[in-house]
Amino acid sequence: MEAAGDWLVRLAGVHSLGFALFHLGFWKLFRWKDELTRVGFATRAITQILNLRLIYLFLGIGAACFAFTGELQDSGLGRAVLAFMALFWIGRTIEQFVFLRRHHWLLHLLTALFVLGALLFTLPLGLSFL
Repeated sequence: MEAAGDWLVRLAGVHSLGFALFHLGFWKLFRWKDELTRVGFATRAITQILNLRLIYLFLGIGAACFAFTGELQDSGLGRAVLAFMALFWIGRTIEQFVFLRRHHWLLHLLTALFVLGALLFTLPLGLSFL
């Protein structure tokens, strides 16, 4: 029988893969082909490079959550990875309130998904912020 932590780690993997897919859509969603022509060369390049690196990170973490479910919970390195990702999502939640202070249901949905990511990566560690 699988432990609850296994399911949480796999759900964290689904969450990560979902964000990889979401970020893959940024070029169309935010019309970057047109929008990024209005900013400087460096900003245009850095924006796209950072987005590609985030996709890479989300794909790697998502894959690790499925390939190394037990190791992420049972080894020191695995627990460090879970903690790193929990802090990533906590930081992203805070940044939402700093940089995207708008009252819109889509932004609220994103914020909830960031909090969900923090919980999914934290709960397998046996630490809860509830």
